[in-house]
Amino acid sequence: MHMLHPKQFVVDEAWIAFRLNGAPIRTVADGDFNCIALMDAASCFILSSDLFPLSIADADQLPVRRLLTQAKRHKQQLPETLFVPKGDIAEVLVEEALRQKIHVVSVLESEVLIFIGEARREFAERFGDGHDDA
Repeated sequence: MHMLHPKQFVVDEAWIAFRLNGAPIRTVADGDFNCIALMDAASCFILSSDLFPLSIADADQLPVRRLLTQAKRHKQQLPETLFVPKGDIAEVLVEEALRQKIHVVSVLESEVLIFIGEARREFAERFGDGHDDA
């Protein structure tokens, strides 16, 4: 596949679902989490993000629906396409996107780094890389 670029898209045509954190976010009380974000591919605007347990149950659709609902609030519509880096996102998000008639495209992380790289850097600077060695 060719490299993707924001200029290829119009706002709300495509979203990218990705993990903001580099390493799992560790909590003593509730275990490890990933911070999953939905970004508009044209504007690189993060529409929504939430923490998901690493051991998210496939049956637990509620947090995923909430993530999509929050993202939809900006323009009152879902995208035609959702790009998902291989091995990055819980399958539960892919299943919910398909259920809502969104075309899901699996991509290599390197193909979407131009979109998500800055957001990941900012997240790491603000919250650290997920390790609690501070």
